[in-house]
Amino acid sequence: MNRKTLVLPAVIGLLAPVLAACGGSGSGGDGGDAIVVGTTDRFSASTDAPAPLDPAYAYDVGTWNVLRQTVQTLLIQPRGEGEPVPEAAEKCGFTDTGNERYVCTLREGLKFANGDPITAADVKYSIDRALAIKADSGVFALLSTIDTVETQGDREVIFHLKAADATFPFKLSTPVAGIVNPDDYEKNKLRDGFAVDASGPYTLDAEVKNDELVKAVFTKNPNYKGTLKVNNDKAELRSFSDATEMGKALDNGDIDLMTRTMSPKQIEKLSNAAAGSDEDLVEMPGLEIRYLGFNTDAPTVKTKAVRQAMAQVIDRAALVSQVYGDQAEPLYSLVPASITGHSNSFFNKYGDPSVAKAKTMLDQANITTPVKLTLHYTTDHYGSATKEEFELLKKQLNNSGLFDVQIEGTLWETFRPAEQKGEYDVYGMGWFPDFPDADNYLAPFLDKDNTIGSPYVNNEIRGSLIPESRREADRISAVKSLTEIQTIVADDVPVLPLWQGKQYVAARDDVTGTAYVLNSSATLQLWELGRGVRG
Repeated sequence: MNRKTLVLPAVIGLLAPVLAACGGSGSGGDGGDAIVVGTTDRFSASTDAPAPLDPAYAYDVGTWNVLRQTVQTLLIQPRGEGEPVPEAAEKCGFTDTGNERYVCTLREGLKFANGDPITAADVKYSIDRALAIKADSGVFALLSTIDTVETQGDREVIFHLKAADATFPFKLSTPVAGIVNPDDYEKNKLRDGFAVDASGPYTLDAEVKNDELVKAVFTKNPNYKGTLKVNNDKAELRSFSDATEMGKALDNGDIDLMTRTMSPKQIEKLSNAAAGSDEDLVEMPGLEIRYLGFNTDAPTVKTKAVRQAMAQVIDRAALVSQVYGDQAEPLYSLVPASITGHSNSFFNKYGDPSVAKAKTMLDQANITTPVKLTLHYTTDHYGSATKEEFELLKKQLNNSGLFDVQIEGTLWETFRPAEQKGEYDVYGMGWFPDFPDADNYLAPFLDKDNTIGSPYVNNEIRGSLIPESRREADRISAVKSLTEIQTIVADDVPVLPLWQGKQYVAARDDVTGTAYVLNSSATLQLWELGRGVRG
């Protein structure tokens, strides 16, 4: 091929064999036979977040990608996307017409990595524990429709739901529903540090320096029993300070593959690499979104007209083209364009950027201009282009003459707790879906116990529209309710969507399985990776 870029279709499960490769040394640096994967995700234990890898606490794509390798769930998202399929369970399903009673039967012979048998009681313990701890990360809210968990014998688990929830199978495929050993995880207390003991495809050996996980070594779990085919005996995840250092490690052969987060310049360079290069770039569908969040109780943005004026001024197309190029697309809703139920609600309301329209909004609300604001962003979580993105947002808003904006960047370990506590009036965040359904782009931001700690409440959304949408097992039938939610969000602007991105993997070309190492929800699937031969 002329370019070393492999572009995958939206449903990658339709591909024939995994894209295998041609070349490379096969050593992956000092990892021996381990396949070594680089990431810029940082994993820190702090006073505010002492238990980053506890399934009852973890709620970001980086920590979930550690747990996906090690903690088994009843269901799992299939290789080629679609409805969740049994994993620790032998079978699962609703047993009533109202989608309020869900039953799973465990596989026979399930064991934790240490050899202890897994029973239905362990599943109940794990779910009840996450709900009881109610961690301030907000991850427990994924299980909020559960009323009670019942067991029958050692293998049957029955979930009684408070209300119909057609998305419940997806929620059981997320790490918060992971099965943990009661001997290792206290019922009412988070497990501090970086130890993980469960029943997933790998066990974890964590290398920690200064309360930060710098290398995670995953070793194939001999007691694993599930649906996954594990194509390697060992894999490593190494954390780098930035994309530049990670890229150097790939060039030097110290790592075999890099995932998030590569810089736009790196992606462009790899995409244009000449034939014969020993590095391949794989482009695949992505469901990541970026948005501005608002503390709607804060005096600076409490008035809806201020938030609406920002929505009217910001030029998403210019933002994307100048910072991310063809690696992202403007987004006019919280729900990405490829998800059933998407509506261009913000474009429908605001149309093209207009300073004149924004000025009218502020004048009618008697808002004195320029409105002084600080936009907060994280410097080390979403990639090196985030700073450039916020500099451009600042420029767009200030050039309107309606705003006097400053920007402030903060490390994720400080940024995230501060955002959750409501210390920022306006802040930039990203969202990688827990599962690929419109509900997961709406409820986590708008429902009770939402993930960003937003004080915004809309009773119609919470009391009627979200429950209505969840009653529809056929998600096309839920579009009316989902569209109404998006229309309300565009008017009230508790959050302001900016763009949705593609995702990329760069690998040395003796690595196989790169077509499947990430799914559309950015779930890292290390078990897919193997070694090929130079061709």
